[in-house]
Amino acid sequence: MRTLNTSSLDHLAVGAALLGAGGGGDPYIGKLLASWAIETYGSPQIVDPSEVPDDALCVMTGSMGAPTVAIERLPGGDELHLALLALERYLGKSITHLVGMEIGGINSMLPIASAARSGLPLVDCDGMGRAFPELQMCTPSLFGILASPMVIADAKGNTVVIDSADNHTAEKMARLITIEMGAVSYIALYPQSGKSLKESMIPRTLAFAENIGAVIAHARAKKVDPLAALLEVTRGVRLFEGKITDVDRRTVHGFARGVVSLSGIGPDTGSTLKVKFQNENLIAEYNGIIVATVPDLICFIEPSTGTPMTTEELRYGLRAAVIGIPCDSRWRTDSGLQLVGPKYFGYDLTYTPIENFVKPT
Repeated sequence: MRTLNTSSLDHLAVGAALLGAGGGGDPYIGKLLASWAIETYGSPQIVDPSEVPDDALCVMTGSMGAPTVAIERLPGGDELHLALLALERYLGKSITHLVGMEIGGINSMLPIASAARSGLPLVDCDGMGRAFPELQMCTPSLFGILASPMVIADAKGNTVVIDSADNHTAEKMARLITIEMGAVSYIALYPQSGKSLKESMIPRTLAFAENIGAVIAHARAKKVDPLAALLEVTRGVRLFEGKITDVDRRTVHGFARGVVSLSGIGPDTGSTLKVKFQNENLIAEYNGIIVATVPDLICFIEPSTGTPMTTEELRYGLRAAVIGIPCDSRWRTDSGLQLVGPKYFGYDLTYTPIENFVKPT
């Protein structure tokens, strides 16, 4: 068990921005909310999954919707607490531990704020090891654990309970409600025991994200290449370096969808890269040849500082390095690929681990 304080949040936010694979929402906004909650209610306790009792009631918290909208419609601070209280009323039980839905983006920070607000411990794990655009895309789904009953709350104090037969249906229903709530909502879901949490969740991802941020900060301080340090700590692969020539971005059915085009510089001069995204980056094409696909992470980096770049901040003329990071091994199983592989997102591609791709010359 350890205490998380505001001094840890900077490193964690940077690491979470990277693990968001371009999506997950801006963690800076979440960091402000988490800092406010810690200053107001005190620092939450962070516990290792091995410390959670088998009979604990663990619940995920986070936000849902289009990241581009979340920037404009900032949370008030009590939405997740309302969702947790409503879920406790529905279950007739007290929640004992909170869990992050995804380590990427704003959803790395909202559970911290929620833990501080509620006084409940936060478990150092999450259900994605990155960010994904749909709520059934969590590792508990691979173990038959239902996302519902779940509660959706908005900034106006409205709460809705969903108790669905399966997780895909929960996603569809929650997405429609989220759109009606203004394309962003706050959710409490995947209630499960401590015993199932130890099997179904990806452990120690908060610590991993914090370490990523610390490595980038150390590289800057020592004036060494932050990109090289980042690739080492993540076991990542360098894909491309160039300038953004076009960003086609639109909000469709509650998702931010689009394509980012880059023209190469340095060793990639004369080449192009296109990255297709749905909240998160999904497919990277180098000169028209696939070099990375979901569920591996495709991440944009500001090359001189190592600062991760989310899809909503990408603009014409910006310089960026693009790297690939291996996903958690559970996503590479047959059941994992059915849930989050390229075919699920409509790409007729066979998944190849990023470390096995050969970039065209």
